[in-house]
Amino acid sequence: MLKSLLLIVLALVIALGGGAGSVWLMMEEVEDFGALTIGEWSVNPTEGTPQADPYAKARFAREGKLSLGAAEGAQFVAARDTTGQPLRGACDYAVTGSIPASRFWTMHAVQPGTAETPRALQSLALLRDASGSFSIALSRHLAPGNWLQIGTEGPYRLVLAVYDTPTVGTADFAEITLPRIVRERCNG
Repeated sequence: MLKSLLLIVLALVIALGGGAGSVWLMMEEVEDFGALTIGEWSVNPTEGTPQADPYAKARFAREGKLSLGAAEGAQFVAARDTTGQPLRGACDYAVTGSIPASRFWTMHAVQPGTAETPRALQSLALLRDASGSFSIALSRHLAPGNWLQIGTEGPYRLVLAVYDTPTVGTADFAEITLPRIVRERCNG
């Protein structure tokens, strides 16, 4: 009798622990099934739509995101630099290149496990040179020109949200050109 009870309890612990562990793994560690990669950036064209996979829907709801229609825009997320190394607050980066044609865009850093409002750059306040190109410094320390302050020494993700863009709704995502994230130096 006691042996049967212990086996039942063991089976329940394995089932519940395995189930909870697999959900955590899918929600936190596995990339979206429908995500496309463009350089360092990834985008999920079905995010927030009925066509998204169940884990993407759960992630979307948990993070409290707002759904953008295909013609309204898209969110591109980067967790690594051009060399494939994870983005870390202890390092300084330069974001250079171009952004898809859009009426407005924002860029902010998201730190895992924090609820603080992220600092952001937006297209209307960006300094550009005579040719229209730009460079954005990602750093914890003050930098001249376009600077996005990073509030952590640990890992983070960079989010580029483009709004009211014809590029995303009509073109193949693989044809979009996005800025490069180049590591300049690390402090540890």
